[in-house]
Amino acid sequence: MPAQERTAPRELEKDLLVWSAPARPFKRRSRDFYITVIAMAAIVGLVLFFVDGFLPVILIVSLIFLFYVLSTVPPENIDYKITNRGIKIAGKRTDWQNMNRFWTTRRFDTELLVVETFSLPGRLEIVISPELKGEIEKTLTKYLVHEEIPASVLDRSANWIARRLPS
Repeated sequence: MPAQERTAPRELEKDLLVWSAPARPFKRRSRDFYITVIAMAAIVGLVLFFVDGFLPVILIVSLIFLFYVLSTVPPENIDYKITNRGIKIAGKRTDWQNMNRFWTTRRFDTELLVVETFSLPGRLEIVISPELKGEIEKTLTKYLVHEEIPASVLDRSANWIARRLPS
C-alpha cells in the first residue's frame, strides 16, 4: 500500500477584529459648493461641446448627478471584519495574498484605513473609528507592511482642486 501524503488540516477562518461603520466617508455640502461645481462643469461642458460634441457633456452631467447623490444620501453602516484569512467588507473577503501594504489617513473628518491591493481598483478604503485605530494597526501588522505610499499625480490634483472649492 503506497504511503499517503498527509496535508495539514486547514485552519478555520477566525474573526480577529469586528466593527461596524459607514460604507464610505460622508460630508454634507453647502449650497455655495454646488453652485461652484455646477458653474465649473458648465464651463468645461461648453468647451467640450464645441470641441467634441454632445457626448462629453452627457458624461459631465452624469458625473455631477452621481456626485450630488453621493453627497446628499448618507451611507449605510456595514460590518467590517479582519480575519486570519483576510479582510471582509459586508461579507465579501479579500485574502491576504491579494494585499500588499496599509496605512491610515483622514478624509472629511473621517479616519480611513487604506489597504493597497493587487487587483483593481488598487486599494480598499475602510472607515474606522479612532478608538480602534491602534488595535487595527496592531492586528494588520501581523499580515501586511505598514507603509504609506506617496500621493500620485491624480491624488495631488484632486486635493488641490478640493482645497479651492467652498465647503
